[in-house]
Amino acid sequence: MTHQRSAKFDIGQVVVHRLFDFRGVIFDVDPQFLDADEWWLAIPEAVRPEKNQPFYHLLAENGDSCYVAYASEANLDADDTGQPLRHPQTDLIFDRFENGRYLPKMRLAN
Repeated sequence: MTHQRSAKFDIGQVVVHRLFDFRGVIFDVDPQFLDADEWWLAIPEAVRPEKNQPFYHLLAENGDSCYVAYASEANLDADDTGQPLRHPQTDLIFDRFENGRYLPKMRLAN
């Protein structure tokens, strides 16, 4: 039986990647790796993360572009700049940026 741990980061939290030069805001969390094995195997073995940890869906940006990223918990740190992202899709998911984090839009349940 595999042990699942709880996620270290929350939806709306801004994080930075430890290996690659980008920061992003978390918009979804998988309890463990749930993407295609081809994607995982394409990561060089020396830096390939373990699958049995939380993986985060991020609206990400670097100096050149904005995109969606999928990153392991082990490769992320909390962003301490307190600055919002320039990613154009933040307004689709989040209501506003306040006190260094994004607040998700309220969703109505059926």
